Amino acid sequence: MKRKDVGEALIGRVDYPNKGRFCIEETGEKGIVKNVIPGQKVRFRVYKKNKGIVYGNRLEVLEASPLETRKPLCSLFGQCGGCLYQTMPYDSQLRMKEEQILRLFEDILDEDTVFDGIKESPAELGYRNKIDLSFGNEVREGPLTLGMHKMGTRYTVLDADSCILVHPDLTAILTCVREYFTAEGVPFYNKLSHEGFLRYLMLRRSETSGEILVVLATSSQMSFDFSPLIGRLNELPLAGSIAGFLHAVCDRYADALLPDEVHCLFGRDYFYESILGLKFKVTAFSFFQTNTLGAEVLYETAGNYIRMCRNKNGAKPVLFDLYCGTGTIAQIMAGESERVYGIELIEEAVQAAKNNALLNGIENCTFLAGDVFEMLPEIPERPDLVVLDPPREGVHEKALRRILDYGISRMIYISCKASSFAEDMRYLKQCGWKVERFSLVDMFPETQHIECVTLMTKGEG
Repeated sequence: MKRKDVGEALIGRVDYPNKGRFCIEETGEKGIVKNVIPGQKVRFRVYKKNKGIVYGNRLEVLEASPLETRKPLCSLFGQCGGCLYQTMPYDSQLRMKEEQILRLFEDILDEDTVFDGIKESPAELGYRNKIDLSFGNEVREGPLTLGMHKMGTRYTVLDADSCILVHPDLTAILTCVREYFTAEGVPFYNKLSHEGFLRYLMLRRSETSGEILVVLATSSQMSFDFSPLIGRLNELPLAGSIAGFLHAVCDRYADALLPDEVHCLFGRDYFYESILGLKFKVTAFSFFQTNTLGAEVLYETAGNYIRMCRNKNGAKPVLFDLYCGTGTIAQIMAGESERVYGIELIEEAVQAAKNNALLNGIENCTFLAGDVFEMLPEIPERPDLVVLDPPREGVHEKALRRILDYGISRMIYISCKASSFAEDMRYLKQCGWKVERFSLVDMFPETQHIECVTLMTKGEG
């Protein structure tokens, strides 16, 4: 097969992250198609061929997999691409993700490595506390839509009224916003002509209080009075309440919510969320785990591994929390540490970490803004234990080398992209490290994503 050819294949297995593998019996040709489930028969179009392997984009599912034993839960299933596994029972999703990671980690695990299993999300559906939506249309010159981009397209936007991952309050708000602007005849921002007004709607909801932040992003090409819309939103029969309505002005050509200005038109620009008894201030654009209840499972798992690393004499460790974000792990472990130092590249997140530490009365945490490699020499102490929670691309080798120079014997690695962790671990194995034990935490049911928490050791520890 060559580029642009169309073929059919039976998916044999799906490797992480969502790589469906097939072998065509008649020709022996092997290939990979994404956005599939093991056992599906699919039609695909080849987009490249490399080293004898065909890579294709899925066009349609011709036959369902035997694993698909329930009907789609969302009207957009197979179109938006966000919830690929919703036709599989949740326990089947968990087994498949576990099998994928165990295959991926096969060369980095030792015979005595302990796998502590996969931990499910406390909520399978409605768990997302944040959703980003685009304004557009589904067909050219068609009615205004507000939702997700259709899979494989840049300009087609599908209404997200039936999204199963968010709380009904968020669905009610997005429906109200779309209907209001449809009635008012307000144009959306066209990504090709760069003309129009409505761009994005971002919604965040506190699991603890039910408070919601509404962020409406537009271009600066119109003046508009949002007061009637805010009035309508406040009249909605929500389980929670609207904490604040923000207007973000965004004139950049990039298709991303990168505001030039933000104005709070109603209420406030934050709410509070609780994780394992600690209180965190969440602002409109600050980082916070999108599955609050799942985050508690994640941090409990990491905390248990950290406790296993206590010094043999019982002394509290000096802990480095690298890529610390808003300092959640640092603050959760502050009571069991002598001191905690957190490093994070994003200054806003560091300021939030400092503010949240004050809010929780925590005094033994120090947070620094900057690149991990550059900021480590600024810390006046050496760590007893290091926690790594890097972005998806993993830890840069220069930073890993600097961390290893401390001569520590244990580290905790939290990964949102298991393939990046596997690459880092292959380097660490060359340096004498091993995976002592690890867990998987399913923060994202119905999707291909999974979190991995690993305890790594060197020598006798």
